[in-house]
Amino acid sequence: MSIEPDTKDWTWVLSQQCPECGLTASDVVPVEIGAQVRADLPRWEAVLTRPDVRERPSPDVWSPLEYACHVRDVYVLFAERVELMLDQDDPLFANWDQDVTAIEHDYASQDPVAVAEELVAAGDVIARVFDNVAADSWDRTGRRSDGSTFTASTLGQYFMHDIVHHLHDVHA
Repeated sequence: MSIEPDTKDWTWVLSQQCPECGLTASDVVPVEIGAQVRADLPRWEAVLTRPDVRERPSPDVWSPLEYACHVRDVYVLFAERVELMLDQDDPLFANWDQDVTAIEHDYASQDPVAVAEELVAAGDVIARVFDNVAADSWDRTGRRSDGSTFTASTLGQYFMHDIVHHLHDVHA
């Protein structure tokens, strides 16, 4: 069985607590995002050393390895988006289909050791990007093609929900 694509609009996490992972994204302090990313990296490294790293809990749920690949790619994507917001006025973000990316990059077959190294490197980059957002730049905006508008602050909160939620998904 293949994984059903996630077509939900997760922007609701900016206004209410997620019942699955428990995070209230609006409580995330944007200037603390870099530190939180760094604090979570060892948890992801530990996930990638587990003996069950390639096992899906059910055929329609990603394995811990697949989630880690996704998080690595989320780090890269959000670093690009924040930098766009800081460099351009109200940029329109390129569309990204996480499910297509998982298939095209064959997440399930990737090497967990390499993924750990890449995830940590990408995590360091996104942490630095958030660390370097100037105090007067947190209100800069960017948009998705579906009409969702973010500030650098709310994009960071939305990003942190994704990371925390996936740590919950892999029981880390």
